Amino acid sequence: MKSIILREIKSFFGSPIGYLVIGLFLISNGLFLWVFEGDYNILNSGFADLNPFFTLAPWILIFLIPAVTMRSFSDEKKQGTIELLLTKPLPTWQIAYGKFFGSFLLIVLAIIPTLIYVKAISDLGMTEGNFDIGSTIGSYIGLLFLAAAFAAIGIFTSTLSDNQIVAFIGSVFLCFLCFFGFDGFATIIKGFSFLSNFGIQAHYTSMSRGVLDTRDIIYFFSIVILFLSLTVYQLKSFKK
Repeated sequence: MKSIILREIKSFFGSPIGYLVIGLFLISNGLFLWVFEGDYNILNSGFADLNPFFTLAPWILIFLIPAVTMRSFSDEKKQGTIELLLTKPLPTWQIAYGKFFGSFLLIVLAIIPTLIYVKAISDLGMTEGNFDIGSTIGSYIGLLFLAAAFAAIGIFTSTLSDNQIVAFIGSVFLCFLCFFGFDGFATIIKGFSFLSNFGIQAHYTSMSRGVLDTRDIIYFFSIVILFLSLTVYQLKSFKK
């Protein structure tokens, strides 16, 4: 599996993709949080906290992570190298997990530089360092779990087509549905408010409060394992 992870990382940084993903994530967040006027502008909010960042980040990741994962298996299928990949002396699940961790690590590298926002918020407070560090840590952990869930969804979607654009659109749709869809259904369908508990947003919001509930952690692990299991199933079907 290590060889698959390294192969993915090398492919990301051997082309402009890795640099574009990290650059777009940082630039888009920076512009909305510090430059553009609006609800996400921290300087205009009057509060020294990172809530605008953690509210905005899922929207950016919904489009950014599918752009990373769309080529994982769709490009292999298009180039005709999927058969070669599946003949490697590795279990199918290691190939799927290797692709997943390669994509996830790239997103982690994009998130790490945003830790400078924590220092900026600490300095901006009326009393230096007076901000909710517990909530901030919880929100970052929630963001990592969110990125892992989106990456697993994107990896699975890339197995469904040899067209990267189709894989991208399908992944964006699934990520959006899993994050916002259940809350929407709970709002529209009266008496079904419990549906929101099946959505990613409810668990992400819960972790953003700084409380690491085991139910939220189990939920995210379940989402990742579910979509990676579907990926393994798809890959095994290619061997038949």
